[in-house]
Amino acid sequence: MTTATDAVGLPGLDTLGFPVEGDVSGVSRALLDGEAVALDAEVSWPLPPLPVAAEGRYAIRLTDRLVEPGEREVVLRPPSLVVGVGASRNAPVEEVLGLVQGALRDAGLSVKSLAELATVDAKADEPGIVEAAARLGVPLVTYSAGELAAVEVPNPSDAPLAAVGTPSVAEAAALVRGGELLVPKRKSAAQPAMATCAVVRRPARGRLAVVGLGPGARDLLTPRARDELRRASVLVGLDQYVDQIRDLLRPGTRVLESGLGAEEERARTAVAEARRGHAVALIGSGDAGVYAMASPALAEASDDIDVVGVPGVTAALAAGAILGAPLGHDHVSISLSDLHTPWEVIERRVRAAAEADIVVTFYNPRSRAGAGSCPRRSRSSPDTGSRRRPSVSYATPRGRTSPAASPRSRDWIRRRWT
Repeated sequence: MTTATDAVGLPGLDTLGFPVEGDVSGVSRALLDGEAVALDAEVSWPLPPLPVAAEGRYAIRLTDRLVEPGEREVVLRPPSLVVGVGASRNAPVEEVLGLVQGALRDAGLSVKSLAELATVDAKADEPGIVEAAARLGVPLVTYSAGELAAVEVPNPSDAPLAAVGTPSVAEAAALVRGGELLVPKRKSAAQPAMATCAVVRRPARGRLAVVGLGPGARDLLTPRARDELRRASVLVGLDQYVDQIRDLLRPGTRVLESGLGAEEERARTAVAEARRGHAVALIGSGDAGVYAMASPALAEASDDIDVVGVPGVTAALAAGAILGAPLGHDHVSISLSDLHTPWEVIERRVRAAAEADIVVTFYNPRSRAGAGSCPRRSRSSPDTGSRRRPSVSYATPRGRTSPAASPRSRDWIRRRWT
């Protein structure tokens, strides 16, 4: 079934993966009609592109606070809250659950924004905590006592130190992955109290998808790559590649494009945008991990963002499919670009591949000094010692589609040796 938002390339407000409240149909209709819809993001969180404005009669509010949607307003609940929980042995589930719900309610926070409960490893099988997480519909995450003991907290205690080896369970478990402490350690109301909790607002983790677009033909673009392009709110890429897939982007996608030679700068830009909490797609041709953007992106990134690799069809695979099955046994890929690798090293690799008598796919035939800079392009047979030279070089692509991806590629590729 295709909805009205699907038909025009807009994400449905009820398909974003967040709990949603309010006038979903009214705000969705306003987006479809091109009316100004304001986005009030009280919490920074990755969103797919939405055609929103600074002001409007309709509004989308992104918040973890306990608020009621206004007229012509939708409230989205990001999973931004983490509750750390500690408990004595056999603490009742009602006591743990009531403590968590009460702490959120009293702080003006929505339980619908709860991402997880967290505790120490020693309490991983504590029935009251396990059942509370199940009833709340969130995962239970555990950490070692050593990890929690290393977290600085405002309210350490000797009791958990003696019991499980860390001066804090609730606060430390909530804070171990960073964030803002909204509710310090709080005890349950029972006498004696058998449970404690603390609430943290965790900063959004931006998401960087490094996407391989394939060799150029639209039918060789993978479904996963299409999904990532439509999920991204920010797209970073070479201008030529952006032109290939611009029509696949959702309305409102912010595009940051640049020319040849700015690969490292594009990687830095993509990582910086992800660190701001955005959903980013960094695009490259072929497979992102083969002579493409994955290497500079991973060199720039750290564990403060989520990085996803999206494989693509390489030029070697596309050309091989046209030729038959040249890669059906051992093979190697070698780049002839001396931009980062000295030509002497490249030549040594080519010679080693020739001596091994395996299939070679060459990338980047134009090196720093131009197409004529590969000084010895004839091949010496390891069996006979004779030299053989290709009589026909590679063909020039027609238009912007890689020859290996074109339906007429078979007419362009010639393999004749003298």
